[in-house]
Amino acid sequence: MTLCDIGNSSVDILEDEKLSKVTISDFDFANQSKTVYYISVNSALSEKLSTLNNWINLEQYIDRTCYYESMGIDRIVALQSINDGVIVDAGSAITVDIVDYGNFEGGFISAGLKAMRETYVNISPNLDYSFNFELALDKMPKNSPDALTYGFLGLLVKEIARYEKPIILTGGDALVLQPLFKNALVDELLIFKGMKQIITKAKLC
Repeated sequence: MTLCDIGNSSVDILEDEKLSKVTISDFDFANQSKTVYYISVNSALSEKLSTLNNWINLEQYIDRTCYYESMGIDRIVALQSINDGVIVDAGSAITVDIVDYGNFEGGFISAGLKAMRETYVNISPNLDYSFNFELALDKMPKNSPDALTYGFLGLLVKEIARYEKPIILTGGDALVLQPLFKNALVDELLIFKGMKQIITKAKLC
């Protein structure tokens, strides 16, 4: 089985349980002979793929009425993989979505680590500090680097923790964020697990 998560600049591919990533420009989608199941946020590429019979867009098998209209397909598919918990997708943006025993309860979007650090630097060159991912969040900071970390990540972590549900981290910065969460699970295959759930429910193979 070949699964593809297509972004605007790159494609994550799970083929025979092996994970790889290629840029859009390097991915030869037209010469794929196998059946490929995919999701895509790249509208231009999606339009091209819709003309190929062996490329199956899984979005058509999702009941979008359970989610809000503008919600990204990648977030929706990740939610298909769990029944109860909080999914934290730490990429260019950090998205947080809550599932309560099969029901989507809502979510929010924050700037990603790189974007937020650049924001601080744009405010003042004196705020050019790296985040402290080992920061203890049970007391207020007394230095500038920790104050920046607490102001962004400390409040984010506390908001996520207050739901008292299992936390699943995914995305490029998942391992970086893991020390801030107690007992959080990192799962880089979360979206692909959601895709498999959709395929099984739709009886596509």
